[in-house]
Amino acid sequence: MKPTLQSGLAAATTYTIDAERTIDFMGDAARVYATPVLVRDIEVACRDLLLAHLDPGEDSVGTRVEIDHLAATLLGMPVTLSVRVTEVKGRAVVFEIEGHDPVEPIVRGRHARFVVDVAKTGERLAVKAMKAAQAGRTGQGG
Repeated sequence: MKPTLQSGLAAATTYTIDAERTIDFMGDAARVYATPVLVRDIEVACRDLLLAHLDPGEDSVGTRVEIDHLAATLLGMPVTLSVRVTEVKGRAVVFEIEGHDPVEPIVRGRHARFVVDVAKTGERLAVKAMKAAQAGRTGQGG
């Protein structure tokens, strides 16, 4: 991590709510920003801010999301997500999130990410994949 990764860093990202970002289970007239997609967009916005302050070979993974999805955003509307680093403790980074569409606030909350070494993470995942394959062959967990 670079020394520039500090509390107070902030960024804003604007998305246009297209059909793929909306719910579809209440019909076309009620296509609004889906909460799971909002969470993904928050994670992307926070990760993008972090990337400028990480060293080569580092990335981050999400570890916690706490949001209040306050209002529906209609298909076609823009949404601006503002993210701000509020805490850096070692490799753990916490963000405050706010978002709004042109009419009203739509989200507020917090998101935590953990900075990882990409190569070491790949190694850990390969070991887990081998364990999972062995457990599948024997029918045993753990």
